[in-house]
Amino acid sequence: MSRAPRPVDCDALVIGSGAGGSVAALGLARAGRETVVLEEGPRVTTAEIAASSPAQNLRRLYRHAALAPIHGRPVIAFGEGSCVGGTTVVNGGLLWEPPAGLLDRWADRAGTDGYRRTDLDGHLREITRRLGVAAQQPGDGNRDSRLLAEGAERLGWHWAPARRAAPGCSHANRCPTGCPTGAKQSMLLSYLPAAERHGARVLPRTRVVKLSHRGPTVTEVHAVLPDGEPVTYRPRTVVLAAGPVGSPALLQRSGIHRREAGRRTAFHVNLKVVARFREPVRATRGTIFTAQLQHFQDEGLLVMPANLTPGALAAALSGHDPDTVNTLLAELDRVALFTAQVRVEGGFAVTALPGGLTVLRHRITAADGRLLRSALHRTARLLLAAGATEVHPPFPGPPVRSEAEARRCAEGGSLAHWPLVSVHAMASCPMGAPARGGLCDPLGRPYGFDNLHLCDASVLPGATGISPQGTVMAFAHEITERLLQTT
Repeated sequence: MSRAPRPVDCDALVIGSGAGGSVAALGLARAGRETVVLEEGPRVTTAEIAASSPAQNLRRLYRHAALAPIHGRPVIAFGEGSCVGGTTVVNGGLLWEPPAGLLDRWADRAGTDGYRRTDLDGHLREITRRLGVAAQQPGDGNRDSRLLAEGAERLGWHWAPARRAAPGCSHANRCPTGCPTGAKQSMLLSYLPAAERHGARVLPRTRVVKLSHRGPTVTEVHAVLPDGEPVTYRPRTVVLAAGPVGSPALLQRSGIHRREAGRRTAFHVNLKVVARFREPVRATRGTIFTAQLQHFQDEGLLVMPANLTPGALAAALSGHDPDTVNTLLAELDRVALFTAQVRVEGGFAVTALPGGLTVLRHRITAADGRLLRSALHRTARLLLAAGATEVHPPFPGPPVRSEAEARRCAEGGSLAHWPLVSVHAMASCPMGAPARGGLCDPLGRPYGFDNLHLCDASVLPGATGISPQGTVMAFAHEITERLLQTT
């Protein structure tokens, strides 16, 4: 016999504990609101992260072990955090501030006036202060970042130092599977503990399955506790921050904007490129990266080093012949791994299925294909200018040793066989005027609702083109501030 859900009354209920939900939790708790945070994933300490292998942390801290497929040609692997602190626990701690021009375009095109740079500057200063954001200095490693900068300068291309929320970084080279030293100021170590000091309660391994609503008001939030016991919360205010996939999926399951939520989710696509150099690089000694190529940012392309480990190198070369893989592994000290991040035009659709399943399907456009090919060509050209003796593309084929070979490599073959990944999704429930495709108002409320506020990457009006955490947090601060002024 199934158990009847246990009802729990609360003032403010936050669903999700990532970059958006944690900001909302702190703002609400600091204002004296009784705040409960529900997180589907576990709560893991820095000591537990340090004591576990990267493979163990990959399985524990990511949803689907970072291998959720975005179906299409090619299939794209999508990774997002599923733990207290969300993706901020497993990202690189990059905090780029949203360019004023981007926010102006969103305001003009989507109707998000009030979220321009002048409106968000105060929030960005608080984020920078609270997280200790600063330009990352190279340590003993990061020769791969220095080489990228040298190659860019030889070509006359602009690069910039990385801005990271990682004061005291010890260059442990484990950013994507959790910081083992606690230097990276994820939400787990920053905003959430501050929210708890103001009385917020964070409940891990608690999965929300549905929102019940009557007219414009969410009346109940149905969840499942770690032991399988159902529980029903009856909050005055609901902040939905389950992420760019989780938020629209929950809206669909709850019959809220079912036809619009998640149907066009913006995202960035990454392709990995391996370079071998004459001199030792010892890229395994550095942090995620300290320099980023931004010369083609307006076109949607960024290039940066990636964390190099034997496992990461083998994964990047998974389609190559064994001799190539073994040779590069044997010369690991002379090898570096780089990421080209592309802001694609085509999005992906989120579809919630019965049983809690979610299917993702992308619509990469012909223009996206041309941009991906250009990204590979430019990345290879950059690395050759940096002194690489050979560059290995992300798909099987001979190494590239000249600019002409780089162009032929990028232009040949079918994109259907490119091994692409994505770790940035957003704009699945965008803020903006309904006539311009907006699903939420300036308070993050889905149109037609009065006590439900979206407060995560899903509410951004479009793709940022940069690591989105800083933009998500700034929007979350503004949404929370407006929420508190009206309730």
